[in-house]
Amino acid sequence: MNSWIEEIIEAGEGYHIEFKESLDKSFIEEVCAFANSSGGKVILGVSDKGIIKGINTDNNFRSRIQDSLRQLQPSLNAGIEIKDNLIIVDVPDGNDKPYACSRGLFIRNGANSQKLTCNEIIEFFQKEGRVRFDELKNEKAVFESDFDEKAFENFINLAGITHSIDRMSLLRNLDCITEDEKFTNAGVLFFARDIDFLLNHAIVVCVLYKGTEKVNILDKKDFKGNIVENINNAILFVKRHTNVQYKIEKLQREEIPDIPDVALREAIINAVCHRDYFDKSGNVLIEVFDDRVEISNPGGLPSGLKPSDFGLKSVARNPLIASLLNRINYIEKVGTGINRIKQAVAENERSSVKFSFDSDFSVIFRRLKAISEIKLGEGSEKSSEKSSEKSWEKSWEKSWEKSWEKSWEKMNWQL
Repeated sequence: MNSWIEEIIEAGEGYHIEFKESLDKSFIEEVCAFANSSGGKVILGVSDKGIIKGINTDNNFRSRIQDSLRQLQPSLNAGIEIKDNLIIVDVPDGNDKPYACSRGLFIRNGANSQKLTCNEIIEFFQKEGRVRFDELKNEKAVFESDFDEKAFENFINLAGITHSIDRMSLLRNLDCITEDEKFTNAGVLFFARDIDFLLNHAIVVCVLYKGTEKVNILDKKDFKGNIVENINNAILFVKRHTNVQYKIEKLQREEIPDIPDVALREAIINAVCHRDYFDKSGNVLIEVFDDRVEISNPGGLPSGLKPSDFGLKSVARNPLIASLLNRINYIEKVGTGINRIKQAVAENERSSVKFSFDSDFSVIFRRLKAISEIKLGEGSEKSSEKSSEKSWEKSWEKSWEKSWEKSWEKMNWQL
C-alpha cells in the first residue's frame, strides 16, 4: 500500500478526510459536505477507527459510486481512484455552491459532516453570494416618505444623466426600486433620507486617537448620510487629522500628504462598497493614530476569492452598489481599486500599506513623519535632511515591526 495512504489513515479522520467502511446512504452526504466546504477525500474500505477492511473495486461497484454522485445538485466532477483494495473519492472544492443531496444541505464541521437548518441555509446562500444584499427589497422603507430628492439630483448630475428621463423609470432601470415601487437596499443607501433607521449598520465610524493605541479619543464622528455623503465625509475626516508636507524645488511647491490621495480615496470607497452588509455586528471603521490609519469593514474576502487571488482577481460582493458608484465615477471598473492603492503607495517613497482579510478586511497605511516643510537645497542642509529622514524611517520601521510582528504576521506588506 502507498505510504501516503498509510499516513492519512494513521492520522485519522479530519476536516478533509472521511473514512467509510462501505458505500452506504451517508456517502453522498459526506461528498456534499466536502463540496460545500473546501474539498476532501472519502476513503472507502476503512472503518471509522482507521482499520483497513478493504472493499469491492470491480466496475459494477464503481458504477454504484457514480450513480450516488449523480444525486448531488448541481453536478460535480469527483475523482475516483483505486489503491489496492481501497477506493478514494477525491471531492473538489465546489465552484457552484451550495450543493445539496436528497437529505439536505451539508457542510464540514471539523471531522464531521453537519446538516444545515433552514436559517443556516439562508446564511450559507448569503455567504456564497447567491443572495445579494444590495438587490433585496427593503421592507422598512416607504418610498414616498423616505425618498431624498436632493440625493437623487446630486447622483444624476454626477452621472451625467439627462433630466428628461422619468424619475421612477430611471430608478427602476438602476435597480434601486422594485416593480411595486419599493426601495431595494441599494436604493436606500443612495437615495433614502433616514438611512440610520432603515439600515443602522450602514453608518461609517471615524475615530481620531491620541498616540498609537486605542485609549484616548480626541475626535469621533458617526456619518449617517447616504453612501456618497459618507464616503466624502470620511475622506475629509482623515485628511483633516493627518498631515501634509511640502517639498519646494525650483520655486514650485509640491504637497505630500501622509497618505496618497488616490490610495486613501480608493481604500474608503472599497470599504463602503464591498463590506458584508448581511453582517450587522459592525460598521465601516476608520481609525487615525499618530503612526498609521486603519480602514476596516465587516467581511473578509468574498466567496470565490482566495488569498492567492488578492489583487489579481475580482469578485464583487455588492455588484449593484459597485455599478452605481461606477456610474458617478467613484470607482472605475471592479477589480482595479487594490492595484490603484498599491501603485499610489509605491509612487510615494515614504509610504507603505498592509492588507488583512481574515474575519474583516483591513487596509493599514503608515503615516509620514509630521514635518511642516521640506526644502531641498544644496550641500549640508540637503544631506542633513536626508540623514534625518533615513534615521527616522529606520526607527519607525524597527518600532513598527517590534509591536506588530506577532499580530500581523499573516498580513502582506505592499511597498
